[in-house]
Amino acid sequence: MTAAAQSVHELIEKHRPVLDQALETIRSRAYWSPYPEHPKAYGENGSLSLPEGKAAFDALLGGRVELDQPGTDDWVGGEVSPYGPKLNVTYPHADPDVLLPAMRAGMGAWRDAGAEARAAVCLEILARINARTHEFAHAVMHTSGQAYMMAFQAGGPHAQDRGLEAVAYAYAEQVRTPDEAGWSKPQGKRDPLELHKAFVPVGRGVSLLIGCNTFPTWNGYPGLFASLATANPVLVKPHPRAVLPLALTVQICREVLAESGFDPNLVALAAEGAGEGIAKTLALRPEVRLIDYTGSTEFGDWLEANARQAQVYTEKAGVNTVVVDSTDNYKGMLANLAFSLSLYSGQMCTTPQNLLIPRAGIDTDAGPKSYDEVVTDLAAAVDGLLGDDARANALLGALVNPGVKQRLDAAPGLGEVALASREISNPEFPDAVVRTPVMVKLDGTKPDAEAAYFSECFGPVSFAVAVDSTEAALDLLRRTVREKGAMTVGAYTTSAEVTTSVQDVCLEECAQLSLNLTGGVYVNQTAAFSDFHGSGGNPAANAALCDGAFVSNRFRVVEIRREG
Repeated sequence: MTAAAQSVHELIEKHRPVLDQALETIRSRAYWSPYPEHPKAYGENGSLSLPEGKAAFDALLGGRVELDQPGTDDWVGGEVSPYGPKLNVTYPHADPDVLLPAMRAGMGAWRDAGAEARAAVCLEILARINARTHEFAHAVMHTSGQAYMMAFQAGGPHAQDRGLEAVAYAYAEQVRTPDEAGWSKPQGKRDPLELHKAFVPVGRGVSLLIGCNTFPTWNGYPGLFASLATANPVLVKPHPRAVLPLALTVQICREVLAESGFDPNLVALAAEGAGEGIAKTLALRPEVRLIDYTGSTEFGDWLEANARQAQVYTEKAGVNTVVVDSTDNYKGMLANLAFSLSLYSGQMCTTPQNLLIPRAGIDTDAGPKSYDEVVTDLAAAVDGLLGDDARANALLGALVNPGVKQRLDAAPGLGEVALASREISNPEFPDAVVRTPVMVKLDGTKPDAEAAYFSECFGPVSFAVAVDSTEAALDLLRRTVREKGAMTVGAYTTSAEVTTSVQDVCLEECAQLSLNLTGGVYVNQTAAFSDFHGSGGNPAANAALCDGAFVSNRFRVVEIRREG
């Protein structure tokens, strides 16, 4: 056995128990994670503690992320933290005419390694990322604007969970067909026809990951690991404002691949210079056969229409909606919605935007509440949640880019302001732009109001939409999901009939539904191995994270038949 083969064998022995548990959990949909989500869980067994992670992050600032990948013709960078400081980190700029052929060169050995070996290598990559979670948390924080605890959890163990989940689905789909089989067809008195058949999962080609600004690892890891585990090389093209987390990921991928005897060029980085806009160019390259994208509807639609040589997986914009019909826990409903509207300044693709409330009011355990009372009480709940500036900073983070602030500033001109946004100072980062959410009251029957609420307003902006009845709310929900898409739908009701009706809408329009959340689970949060992020069945996204469909079209099974 060669040293490389021995290394892979050891990785399989090391990581097979985790893979088996992941396979069991995607079947049971229970809670499970091998990656601790508490900061104090790190600092032993080779993992970085919080101070060590901060020191490692600080050591990156002002330096180069060395990758030793082919085709480097320049060094580029320019990230500025939403909290103010310039990172001054530079990355290799690649000539795709050199890099892409080099990436394909290692496909044969990676294919021949088999599904189990690929999964083990992927799990080793994830384990090493996990050990540096505190370092990654700072990288995510200072490229996305997430507050540290959210960057630690969502950018760390939760993102790693999503990567592992993708590996588990990829492995399950590949081993659905056996590696080999004997085939014998009786021929009566004559000898049977006999064949030996081999079945080999074969990657489709280079997979292009186009990263996003807000959740570079959480949204990036599913596509990266789904493609890598199914025998495809992966070219990572980060958002120019959020390069560092994915560059570090690429660096670790390349280290593990090389140590395991595989070509490190199976994973490479495509960083871009200021204003270069290389995503379109790369997306149309004939070598690129898979594309994963999270971002605007406009560019997602362009990819789906123009990158015809590739299988394209997109998560785009949607208009997330909550139907408020009635509740038996009014205080809990208000608290839950207030947190959902506030978390990360509403800069999540799952944050609710439109709150559909009957203008005649709703029934609650605290007595009947008019539309105005519900809106006023919800505004007060948000104010109460964010009344302490230290707590507000920990929940809101910072606005990720100027476009979010522009939409926030324009929102009061759309209708009557029920909750005004206020500026919050961050003593640690005085240049951070921190704002509380704004809530605007709109009349759902007026055409000018529809122009506001019937499109995504990404950021800390929500609309309390007065509708004529719950039935009208459900009609508007259906039209919203069908025409604009939604990553999430929420509903509050004590009525069995309304529960059935809202379920029917979501089933028919393919939208993920959360009912009557009043505790510590929120509509804009999903758990890997159990919850599906998006459905792939409405305009907000053409794929779900994660299911069999997300991985099964990333490879083909090639059959080799022999007599005997």
